[in-house]
Parts: sequence; structure tokens; C-alpha cells
Amino acid sequence: MIRFLISTLVVLVLAGSATAVPVRIKDLADFDGVRGNDLVGYGLVVGLDGSGDSFRNAPFTEEMLASLLERLGVNVTDEALRSKNVAAVIVTATLPPFARSGSRIDVNVSAIGDAKSLLGGTLVMTPLKAADGNIYAVAQGSIIAGGVSAAGEGARVVDGVPTTGKIPVGGRVEREVEFDFAGIDTIRIALRNADFTTATRVEDAINRDFQRQLAVTLDSGTVLVNFRNLGAVNPARVVGRIENLQIEPQDRAKVVIDHKSGTIVVGESVRISRVAVSQGGLTLRVSEAPVVSQPNPFAAGETVTVPRSRAEIENRPGIGFVELSSEVSLGDLVDGLNALGVRPRDMIEILKSIHTAGALHADLIIE
Repeated sequence: MIRFLISTLVVLVLAGSATAVPVRIKDLADFDGVRGNDLVGYGLVVGLDGSGDSFRNAPFTEEMLASLLERLGVNVTDEALRSKNVAAVIVTATLPPFARSGSRIDVNVSAIGDAKSLLGGTLVMTPLKAADGNIYAVAQGSIIAGGVSAAGEGARVVDGVPTTGKIPVGGRVEREVEFDFAGIDTIRIALRNADFTTATRVEDAINRDFQRQLAVTLDSGTVLVNFRNLGAVNPARVVGRIENLQIEPQDRAKVVIDHKSGTIVVGESVRISRVAVSQGGLTLRVSEAPVVSQPNPFAAGETVTVPRSRAEIENRPGIGFVELSSEVSLGDLVDGLNALGVRPRDMIEILKSIHTAGALHADLIIE
């Protein structure tokens, strides 16, 4: 039970019990080797309505445009290009696992020059490379911009980010990543949040479902599954069966505080020891309003500045005393503070003080 003593006000908040929710293994972990690969390329967007790069500030755009035209058979040597309908962009995409030649993927486009908008533009064929330097996909198509921009002689209005965009299924896979999944004997399951309890529950769930010793926990974040104990089987079918098994995950108790937005996220496992907190609302304001004293015309004297200071002390109602028993969770404390109208900034300071006193049994993460 939490007891708040503010003047004569007493607020009671009862602690409730929370039950864990079963979660599929596929939502908790990744399978070794089953992952995407990042792709990147450098290309040109054409067809812009005067919102492209200015060649004075982006000479690389002019060089690439000239190179493109020459490859298409147009000789632009010693020609001064002045087009405002072209923009240089960086193109990014993710090659999904087991993607085959001819598969289509989404690509993202971002301007790197001083283009004002990519709205209505078309990306010219751009090769996309992986970290090994090889080309795995080619992107081309019309861009769906992420915003809109309108400008006049003396004003400009921007909604969203018009210098970025997306081309749905705008990339075509040209090279496959070789991975013989059907020939593997073992696979590792990597938990996204490492925890020994969760790892052992994954192991128990797999062995219980297959009724034999297939899985073994290697560490807090890895579970090894051995297919050899099943004889001649298809690993893809085994993984499909494993990833749909449900367990109750067990994570470390955490409290996440975002100073910028005043957001507080409290895990259900967070607990606090018996502690007392006193938080006041004293605010001191000091303002300066100097007065200029000037002599009358043709009178002797000089202009001087006379200081005028104003000091105010505001003592708003705060939490005079908070007594917390050891049987409540931090979630109950936050609920009680919210019911009292405590500001998020003050609530953050209270949580930090409780953690400093050693009464908050959780990882305090401040962002």
C-alpha cells in the first residue's frame, strides 16, 4: 500500500498482480543465418518541377548527369548544363533473406544535394551494392515523396520531408546470396533480449514439443538446436514449428526515462523497498526591468540607467511526505503520482532520487 500525506489529503493505491503473456519464439528471437542484407547506391532523380539541385552548389550532380547522357549516346562535352530538374540521391534498400533473382524489393531515396523536393521525380536505373562491393539489385521507378513543398516570391511552406521518398517494389534482385539452408545440421536461436530464464524456457519448450533432446542453452542469449537427432528431416519445417511455440519471456526489471519528452516506461517486474520521499514545489523568479532616467531638454545632467529588480517566490503545493511499503510496485507509485497531478519532470526527479537511495530494484535507463 502507498500512503500520500499532503496536508490532510490521503490517497490509497492498491498494488495489483500482473501475469505474463505467452509470446511466440519468432517474436522474441532471430534464427542464425536468416537475416537481410543492407544495400546502397548512388543515382539520379529526373523529372522534377524546378526543385532539383543547383549545379553550382552540387557539381557532382552535373558530372553524373553528363556521364549518364554520354552512356546514352548524347555528347555533352564542353556543354554547360543548367537543368533544375535533376537531383543526386542516395538509394538504400534491404535484401530479404532467401531473396531470389527477379524478386522485387522496396527502396528508399534521399537527396544529398540542395534539391528542394523529390515530388514527381523518377529514379534512373541505379545499381545497389552490399558491403562486399557486389551488385545485388537494381532500382528504378517513380518516387512517392514524404512531404510537399510550395514556395512563392517571399515565402515557402513545407509539410513533411519532401527531400526523401520511397519506391514500392522499385528494386529488382539480380544476384542471390548463397545459403544452403536445407543442408544445415544445427541452427542457433539468438534472443533479442538476453536472459538466462527466457533461454531455458525456449529450450524446455522445444524439447517438450518434440519429446526429445533437440535444444540446449549455450548462454543467456543463444539456444542451439540440433537437427541430427530427428533423422532425415527438412530443417525449414522444423524451424517453422519451433518459431510458433509460445513461452513466457522473463526480462530484467527496467525503468526508461526520456528527458526530452517527459516519458516514463516502467516494467511490470520493477519493485521498490520501503522508502520515504519528500518533494517540494519552491520556485524562485528574479526579473530585471531597468528604467532610463533622462534630463529635460537643454538641462544640465546626463542620462543614467536605474536598475529595477523584482523577486518572487512561489511555493506551489507539492508532495510533503510519501511513505512506501515494500509490498508495492513502482507502477503503483507512478499511478498514485499521476492521480495527484504531479508533473512528469517532478516525477522523473522522484524516481531518480529513489534509485540513488538504493530503493529502486531495476535498471534505470535515462535517454
